[in-house]
Amino acid sequence: METINLKLDVFEGPLDLLLHLIQQLEIDIYDIPIAEVTEQYMNFIHTMKTLELELAGEYLVMAATLMSIKSQLLLPKPEVTFDYADEEGEDPREALVQQLLEYRKYKYAATVLSEKERERSLFYTKTPMDLSEFEDEILPLPKNQLNTIDLFLALHDVLQRKKKSQPLKTTVLSEAITVEQKVNVIGQRLAQLSKEDGLPLEAFFVEYTKDELITTFMALLELMKKGQAVATQAETYAPILIFKGANQ
Repeated sequence: METINLKLDVFEGPLDLLLHLIQQLEIDIYDIPIAEVTEQYMNFIHTMKTLELELAGEYLVMAATLMSIKSQLLLPKPEVTFDYADEEGEDPREALVQQLLEYRKYKYAATVLSEKERERSLFYTKTPMDLSEFEDEILPLPKNQLNTIDLFLALHDVLQRKKKSQPLKTTVLSEAITVEQKVNVIGQRLAQLSKEDGLPLEAFFVEYTKDELITTFMALLELMKKGQAVATQAETYAPILIFKGANQ
């Protein structure tokens, strides 16, 4: 029989070595041919001794266990049977099989956890920053006032509704307008309003094109940043009104 060459540092213990032998010999773990496995295992033990390598005591204990099981299976039986069961009907390999199954289960779990650890090592984290010095600058929005995300979603909704209400074909071409020009146009309209009056968001559109949507959105953001415009909404789904800001 061909001898399997093994290295001790590859295995974590005798059970690990036995699992490797079972896989190499393509053996059913529930029906281990003890004589064959014991022979391969003892070849490993003798190789280690020949190379004068230090051999852990647990490997020798397992060798004694295998020899004991092998001797039990070689004892004559009062009746001829087709299995390895002893007189009490118990298989002397059963305890070893259970140890191998339990070890294989934990070895698989360790492999999965090791892979998860490898995946997690690819992530880089940063310790939380102390933002206490900025707490005074982070103020909540006044009641009914909208943030930029709300304004963007509202502009998108306006565009979609106007697209459905416009004719399918049109030959009217709009003249391009810059963000700076749109800022001036909206700023002038807001300057004519009182603090209590506001204009609906739709009032700042002319043709409801994609370019106009983007230009109006950027212009409103610029005015809100400068404190010259404020967007409010009384309640959910209510019209969005643009008011003159405190710096207007």
